[in-house]
Amino acid sequence: MLRRLLLYLSEREDLKDRLLKVPALRRVAERFVAGDELPDALDAAGRLNDDGLRVTLDHLGESVENPEQARRAGDDYVRSLERIDERPVESTISLKLTQLGLDIDRELCRENLHRIVRRAAELGNFVRVDMESSDYVQATLELFAEVFRDHPNVGAVIQSYLRRSERDVERLVEMGAPVRIVKGAYDEPPEVAFQEREEVDGNFVRLTRLLLEGGVPTAVATHDERMIDATLDHARELDLSPGDFEFQMLYGVRRPYQRELARAGHPVRIYLPYGSDWYPYLMRRMAEKPANLRLVLRAMIGG
Repeated sequence: MLRRLLLYLSEREDLKDRLLKVPALRRVAERFVAGDELPDALDAAGRLNDDGLRVTLDHLGESVENPEQARRAGDDYVRSLERIDERPVESTISLKLTQLGLDIDRELCRENLHRIVRRAAELGNFVRVDMESSDYVQATLELFAEVFRDHPNVGAVIQSYLRRSERDVERLVEMGAPVRIVKGAYDEPPEVAFQEREEVDGNFVRLTRLLLEGGVPTAVATHDERMIDATLDHARELDLSPGDFEFQMLYGVRRPYQRELARAGHPVRIYLPYGSDWYPYLMRRMAEKPANLRLVLRAMIGG
C-alpha cells in the first residue's frame, strides 16, 4: 500500500512543484542525485571511477510537452557524450524515450535516438535505453530494435515484474542485444505485472539465467544480495568470467557494498542521475525502499 502511494505521489505535478522548493528535501535528493548540471555529474563520476566503479549518466526528465523540448533533450545527451570524452571519465549514458519525444511524435523520437547513438559510436561510447511504465514497453522495444540494427552500441532494459518479460528476453537474446535486467519501479496492475515479491524475484533470477546462457552483454541491476548471489552461482555454473557481465547499482544506495563488490573483482557500474527534475526519481527510490521515507519526512518537517 505504501509503495503504491509513493508511486502515485511521484506522478503528482502539483506536489512536485511545491516540494522542489523545499530546501531540506533538496538535501535528501542530493544523496541520490549528483547535482543539477552536467559538470556536477562528471565530478561525481570521476570520484566513482577513482574508487574502481564504472558509471552511466542519466539526465533526469521524462515526458516532454513539445518537439523543441525533445530536441533540446537530444542535444543535452549529445553534449554529455562529448563532455565525457573530453574529461575523460569511464561513463556511458542512459536515457528515456519519453524525454526524446515518444509521446509527441514517434519519428522525432527515432531521429533523436539515432543521432545520440550515432554520436556515441563516433566517440566509442554506449547508450542504454531505459524502460518506463508498461504503456511504453512495446514502443520502446520496437524503436530500440530499429536502432540496434544499425548501431550495436545501444542496449535495452527489461523489468522482471512484467509478465511479458520472458518473451522479450528471448527476442533480445536472438538479436544479440545488450540487456540490463531490473525488478521494476512503476505501479502496474495484476494482469500486467507480478504483485508478490517472491514472483518478481523468481522471475529476476530466471531472466538473468536466460541472458547469461544466451551470451549477450548483461547488466544485473540490483542491490539485493540474494539476486547477486544467484547471478554469481549462474556465472560459476556457466563458467563465465567477470568480464562477461556487470552489476549495476544506484548512486547513493549501499555505497560500501558497491565498493566491496568492485574490490572482489566484479565490474560494478553506478547509475548516476543529475538534473533539476529530481522529484519523480526521488519518490520512486522511496517506493523501492519505503524505509528511506523517514529521510523525506524528516526533511519536510525540518524544511
